[in-house]
Amino acid sequence: MKSFSSWMILMLMAIFWILRVIVAVTDGMSVEFFLQPLDQTVEIVLLFVTLFCMILVYKRKMLGALLYLVSYGLYFGVYLYNNIMVIISGETASQNIYLNIMVSIVAMILPIVTLIEMLVEKNHEAHPINKETDWFYTNKEYERKLDERADKNQYRTL
Repeated sequence: MKSFSSWMILMLMAIFWILRVIVAVTDGMSVEFFLQPLDQTVEIVLLFVTLFCMILVYKRKMLGALLYLVSYGLYFGVYLYNNIMVIISGETASQNIYLNIMVSIVAMILPIVTLIEMLVEKNHEAHPINKETDWFYTNKEYERKLDERADKNQYRTL
């Protein structure tokens, strides 16, 4: 959790999780809210799975990002596919369906961005860049100049 992007993605995960908690609580209390859960029991299980995934993502475990992607893909992806097919077939859709589709799209993008960010950070950890010395070791032009100079300096030894 060294980079700003890691913290921002974790905060977005937490904000979306809080939104889903509010959706589950308002549906459980039969309060009118602008979002409705797709399936109340699965939503509650998904909240606990997401909390576990956020802890794993904080600890930079790849399992957390993969589990987050799979669980959200199975929950929101199926709903997104079914409702897009309803819209494509030409049936009338309510404003609530369009709003849930938008939330589902965000729910599908967030785990993908989390996984990509973790893969990029793992790559940076595997191949660190040191600005103080890499200019010397990665500069082929400097090596050629050194080789030409080494050929001209012929010293005799006794």
